[in-house]
Amino acid sequence: MIFGAVPVVEAKACVLAHSVMFEGGRLPKGHIVTEEDIVTLGAAGVASVIAARLEPGDIGEDEAASRIADALKADGFSASPAATGRVNFHAEANGLFRADRALIDAFNAIHPALTLATLADRAPVRKGDLVATVKIIPLAVSAELADKGRVLLASGSAFAVKPFASLTAGLIATALPSLKSSVMDKTKRLTEDRLRPSGSRIAEEARCPHDAQAVAEHIADFTKRFGLVIVFGASAMTDEGDVIPAAIRLAGGELAIAGMPVDPGNLLVLGYVGGVPVIGAPGCARSPKENGFDWILNRILAGERPTQKDAASLGVGGLLMEIPLRPLPREKATEEPHRPTVGIAVLAAGRASRMGGEKHKLLAEFSGEPLVRRSVAAAVSAGAEKVAVITGHRAEEIGQALAGLDVQTIRNADFATGMASSIRVGVEAFRETDGVVIALADMPGVTSDDYAKLIGAFRAEAGNAIVRAVSAGKRGNPVILPKTLYPALLRLEGDVGARHIIEKSGLPVIDVEIGEAAHLDVDTIEAIEAAGGVLKG
Repeated sequence: MIFGAVPVVEAKACVLAHSVMFEGGRLPKGHIVTEEDIVTLGAAGVASVIAARLEPGDIGEDEAASRIADALKADGFSASPAATGRVNFHAEANGLFRADRALIDAFNAIHPALTLATLADRAPVRKGDLVATVKIIPLAVSAELADKGRVLLASGSAFAVKPFASLTAGLIATALPSLKSSVMDKTKRLTEDRLRPSGSRIAEEARCPHDAQAVAEHIADFTKRFGLVIVFGASAMTDEGDVIPAAIRLAGGELAIAGMPVDPGNLLVLGYVGGVPVIGAPGCARSPKENGFDWILNRILAGERPTQKDAASLGVGGLLMEIPLRPLPREKATEEPHRPTVGIAVLAAGRASRMGGEKHKLLAEFSGEPLVRRSVAAAVSAGAEKVAVITGHRAEEIGQALAGLDVQTIRNADFATGMASSIRVGVEAFRETDGVVIALADMPGVTSDDYAKLIGAFRAEAGNAIVRAVSAGKRGNPVILPKTLYPALLRLEGDVGARHIIEKSGLPVIDVEIGEAAHLDVDTIEAIEAAGGVLKG
């Protein structure tokens, strides 16, 4: 691949490395220059472009990403279509993420152009979570290089999501005069919450004195009837001869772990009785905060059988610290679930420069109704908390076209600087919502049902994902962006959208199929007429 400045007259079939702005239009990054583009750019006075020229044997970034992604063994995850040289992988079920560090390191060492990034090994994931991404850095690479990466990844299993098993569990709690029953009740509730993501449940609870023989009798009974036994001692284990380790041995079992280098979680006990795992929970497991109990429990639910050797390897990274931004879903799982709030920002500020005259595309009529009113009315009926219309060019006329609709109109004084300014204004209007729909007023095919599908998908993900309209798997608009991205959106500048923020966010992206409406925007007179519109104002 040859990269650099290319005279426009020689740029046919080159791939643009940067978007090109010119009077009356714009060509985006990644666009392949055509003969028609050369004529248009020349007429606009553009002499050269920064682009990549593919050499014999080169392939584009998307094809390279697809080839590499196809080599990965799809064990518990799905892959998105390649876009901008990236393929994202999402978990297909709640489970434990596994990664082969040696294989991934070897792949990333092939060449800086080829990259594979994943979650940490044994991270717990939920269905739909982003677990890994393949990214091709340049706009093109040699097919030979892409195939080298593909062959290496095909030689093993770089990563996988091991689904959690759904187990029935027996819970044993020992009592001492110093331990309140309310604490034991809360412990049971939190344990149920920890088991819920796997579909597991507590089938029976037994409370008994803090005595090895009494605990052993319940362990012997429960391991015959359940797939997992969890023991909460009123007093934590301090020695292999203490109550819970002794009870496991008395029940005919053997110890696998008696203490581990994870804090909180040092005092965990794990044994097996007749092949059934018995976890002696440390005191920190009475709290919803992440601790060593979670690490061992998740491994067991994923079908692993941890040993003392496994536990000994957990010291690096085993000092757990509470992160203020980390949510604690287990603590809230039994409360009324939060229903994410959503606002819709309809962008209607642009100058419609590609129309080539005084007529405004948003005032074109479809079935006797101005396009901007048609688009905004669909948003109003979608079930969002609020709809705001961002105006700019010919704001007064746009406002008149919206008369009577339950919307807030906000004038963007900086609309001439490009789309980013309107996105910033829209985000500012919805700072208190959990997500904002960025919608374009010039898309006549998007219906209220389409908006409702997108909002429903966002709420199903508890407001923690990006939701994007697609047509036949190809990304389009509208898109819902969660609150965590607001700071980045408020820093946008120029005539750009949020695409690069989405790609770098690390958040799961949920694609919702809405058909051709996701791509149908009317930027020209011909497009309006083809869509059934009639120019008016």
